[in-house]
Amino acid sequence: MKVLLTGCGFIGRNIAYALSDNNIEAVILDNAGDIENYSLPGCYFYKCDITDPEAVSEILSEHNDIDIVIHSAMLSAVAKSVKHPLEFYSQNVVGSLNFVKLLKDKGIKKIIFASSASVYDDVPGFMVTERSPLKPRSPFGRSKYMFEMMMKDFCNAYDMQCISLRYFNPVGIDHFFKTRTHSLPMKTGSNLLEILIKIYNDEEKSFTINGDDWMTRDGTCIRDYIHITDLAMANVKAVVNFERAFERAGSEYTNYLSLNVGSGVDVTVREFLIAFENITGEKINTVIGPRRIGDIGGSYANIQLAQKTIDWTPELRVEDAIIDRCALED
Repeated sequence: MKVLLTGCGFIGRNIAYALSDNNIEAVILDNAGDIENYSLPGCYFYKCDITDPEAVSEILSEHNDIDIVIHSAMLSAVAKSVKHPLEFYSQNVVGSLNFVKLLKDKGIKKIIFASSASVYDDVPGFMVTERSPLKPRSPFGRSKYMFEMMMKDFCNAYDMQCISLRYFNPVGIDHFFKTRTHSLPMKTGSNLLEILIKIYNDEEKSFTINGDDWMTRDGTCIRDYIHITDLAMANVKAVVNFERAFERAGSEYTNYLSLNVGSGVDVTVREFLIAFENITGEKINTVIGPRRIGDIGGSYANIQLAQKTIDWTPELRVEDAIIDRCALED
C-alpha cells in the first residue's frame, strides 16, 4: 500500500510519522522549505505545489502504485481567514478542486480529506455528532465545508470514495519525538498551547481569553483538544480500514463518510490554562478580550462513528500534550 500525502506542516509531518511507524509507504508533497532533503523510513519527499499540475502529474507517474490520497495541504487559522478570505478560497477550494480533478483523471479514487470541526453550528450541550447541523462561521470553515460538498458530488458522479476527517483542536508534538532516530524538522502549530509556550518563554507578556461571557460552565469557550499523535493515527486507521469503514458505517454510506476526530472530552479555555499552570508550575498572566469573529461558544466530538468504522480511539490526554510540548523546551 502506498499513500500520497499533501502538506508537511504541523499536521502533515505528524501524519508522515504515523504512516512510517506503521510501515505504510508515503509520497509527501509540500511547497515550502527544503522538504526534498527530509528523511523518514518509507517516505518520499518532494517540493511541489499541488496547484502545479505538471509537477504533480510527473510525481504520480513516478509512483503509479498510489492507492489512497490524504489531502492536508490547505491554509488554516480562523482569524487569518477573516482578514484574507481570497487566499483561503483560492487555495482550499479552487486549488483543491483542480488537484482532485487531476487525481480523478489519473484513476485515483480514494481520498481522505483533512476537514475541520469548524463546519459545525452551535448545539445544545456542545457535543456534536456527524449528523449535527453545519454552519461554518469563517472563510476557513466555509472553505472546508465547500470542499466536503464538492467531494460528495465527485463521489456520486465519478465512482470515487472519500472519508472526511473533521479535526477538532490538535495540540502537542509527536509523542515519540525525543526517542526517534529519524526526526523531521520540528514544526509546531499556532494553537492555544503554542501561545502559552511563548508566554512561558517570556516571548509574550500575557494570554488573551477571547470572551468570558459564553454560556459555558466558566464563561470561556469549550473546545476539544486532541493530541496531534492521536490525530495522526486516525489518518493511519482511515487508510488501513478505508473500504471496511463504508461497510461498517451502514448502507447509507456507500461513497462518502464524515468522521469526527477529537478527544471526546470537553475542556474550557480556562481549564486548559489551569492544566498548563499545574504542569509547568508557572502562573500565566491573562487578560479578557472580546469574542473573536467567527468563534462559537464551543463544541466537542462524539467519536463513536470513528470508533466503529475505522477502529480508532484516542489514547492521550490534554495533559500528555502539554507535557510532550514542554519537554521540547527543556
